[in-house]
Amino acid sequence: MPEMDTEERRIQIAELLLRLRQVGITDQKVLSAIEAVPRDVFVEAETRGEAYAERALPIDCGQTISAPVVVGMMTAALDLEPEDRVLEVGTGSGYQAAVLAKLCSRVYTIDRFRTLVGTAESRFKTLRLDNISTLVGDGMEGWAEHAPFDKIIITAAGDAVPEVLFEQLRTNGILVAPIGPPEGIQELKRYVRTEAGIDESTLADVRFVPLIRGVAERL
Repeated sequence: MPEMDTEERRIQIAELLLRLRQVGITDQKVLSAIEAVPRDVFVEAETRGEAYAERALPIDCGQTISAPVVVGMMTAALDLEPEDRVLEVGTGSGYQAAVLAKLCSRVYTIDRFRTLVGTAESRFKTLRLDNISTLVGDGMEGWAEHAPFDKIIITAAGDAVPEVLFEQLRTNGILVAPIGPPEGIQELKRYVRTEAGIDESTLADVRFVPLIRGVAERL
């Protein structure tokens, strides 16, 4: 399938921004970041025509790119500041990292699939996003070398947030993650690490691929 032309992309992005506002995502910084990142660059050729559709789409290695409104919701929940350093667990297509990179100082993104990291790196280079660091590794272990992080986002679902990730989050930092069974509906949670402990709130029902420990051997 050929690349999406500029006018078609403009129309699709305008419709996406309207949907985001309709569900209460009105932070202009978040909307501008999503507007600035061409989502169609981050999907497979055969689904490019559906790049802005309101659903998750399949990508390589059996993974998915989250629905646009879910990306907007998770991004807004992080309450990003320009100086923030963000850890992303689950690079996937690279789209979420690219949006984050428009809003913060640096994104550190990890994925267990070497193929996905390599493809995402190429996309970041094409879009001249030079404030993203990538790692092929076990996201459940975080990235201790660069901790503590101001914000952490997990783009795969587990029964609970690995404790080590809370340990790599600074005091008053925010972590956003889907929590629940690998098959079925999960809850999108927002956690704030305070001096007294972890404050938790629920944002929405979502559906994500499972969070898996370790590094993929072949992909």
